[in-house]
Amino acid sequence: MLCKPDLETPTVKAMLNNYHTSKLCSNQCGSSLVQTIDAPVPLVWSLIRRFENPQGYKLFVKKCTMLAGDGGIGSVREIMVTSGLPAGVSVERLDNLDDDKHVLKFSIIGGDHRLANYSSTITLHEEEEKHGGKTVAIESYVVDVPTGSSSEDTCAFANTIIACNLRSLAKITEEMVCKGK
Repeated sequence: MLCKPDLETPTVKAMLNNYHTSKLCSNQCGSSLVQTIDAPVPLVWSLIRRFENPQGYKLFVKKCTMLAGDGGIGSVREIMVTSGLPAGVSVERLDNLDDDKHVLKFSIIGGDHRLANYSSTITLHEEEEKHGGKTVAIESYVVDVPTGSSSEDTCAFANTIIACNLRSLAKITEEMVCKGK
């Protein structure tokens, strides 16, 4: 379920403060989305951390080709987007990958879309026991608002894509847990 973060939870507050707070320029917008997943952090992270395989959970990725690197920091991938979206190709660079803190950050550095200066951070942490010990995924982004568009429209588009990806991540990992993988 996609929800607003419980800012009273110390772990969520710390993650938001450490990784998901950005100063926006006047021509930028951004948001943070939160997904609770009924699967352990290591399982969820095993899909997130595979920069070379975003199609493992991202619904709008048709194909991914590594242009540089092996999936580590500095690697560059070219993503072929499924038809129906206002883009065909996105070129993305992995800026941070921290297996201990479960943080992945990437930037879009090219492509045939309108997402200029897009930067995304996703973090995972285990929800406190009182909430069942589930994984909480937080994904935030900052992007330039294209000329002729509004902040609201730009954020609505990005939020829709991210929300779909987070729901897909939850569904896939929860099914893996049910199958005992």
